[in-house]
Amino acid sequence: MDELLTKVKQNLIVEHAVDDALIRSYIAAAVSYAESYQHIPAGSYTEKAMPATTEQAVVMLASHFYESRDGSTGGFFADNPQAATQVWNTVNLLLRLDREWKV
Repeated sequence: MDELLTKVKQNLIVEHAVDDALIRSYIAAAVSYAESYQHIPAGSYTEKAMPATTEQAVVMLASHFYESRDGSTGGFFADNPQAATQVWNTVNLLLRLDREWKV
């Protein structure tokens, strides 16, 4: 999780440690979402490596959670009313690439 914390903080351009616990909680939520979306058991990514596309989705989603923690859309796309939709569409597309489809 420390590696993901570093990547999310780099993505957010956050250099302080004040919000580390908060960011870790957003990472945990993003990983949980990824596992659920990909139809894999909870905790799978604590036991096996996360594919690069899934990792990118987790970084994006955790960053989105952090930037919109006050209920608004923050960050780079703050002036775009469709920003949240764009983030979710991209995250879901990335997660779909590593999804375990049931036949």
